[in-house]
Amino acid sequence: MKTKKVVVLPYDPKWKMDFEAVKREIMDAVGGLIVSVEHVGSTSVEGLSAKPIIDIDIVIQDYSVFDDVAGRLSDIGYTYEGDLGIKEREAFKYSGKTHLQAHHLYVCPRNSKELFRHITFRDFLRSHPEAVKKYSEIKETAARMFPNNIEKYIEYKDPCIKGFYSMCGLDIY
Repeated sequence: MKTKKVVVLPYDPKWKMDFEAVKREIMDAVGGLIVSVEHVGSTSVEGLSAKPIIDIDIVIQDYSVFDDVAGRLSDIGYTYEGDLGIKEREAFKYSGKTHLQAHHLYVCPRNSKELFRHITFRDFLRSHPEAVKKYSEIKETAARMFPNNIEKYIEYKDPCIKGFYSMCGLDIY
């Protein structure tokens, strides 16, 4: 799902329920094959302004179950897109899910660096309200400045994100 218009909204408590709805559907399809379903990204952090798109990581033990997981996800309307240039983070797009909030879906092995980055950054923000306030302001400003350019929006946020990564001990970016 390519972002055409950058929209950042104040935190919405409904995002938790939106995640749970997607998670239920995923668990019904692949629950016995996976380790967990993680709500990651900005919508997973209470108080953080975000694009209203839920980021979800399905965690698998390792790639030995990936084909089965991908097959079952296909059965419920998801299409595998490859890693999109990010190792150990397999992306899926979907169609026909108008009953669910817009979301990005990834499958990551339990020991994936990308999964570690997502969880570490999420948990850092959840425990640092001053970072949430600062990051919200950066995101809102970036969306106002670059409403039609997702690349510039991302570029504007980059120094802030790198600073937070340094604070939480992440050396990967």
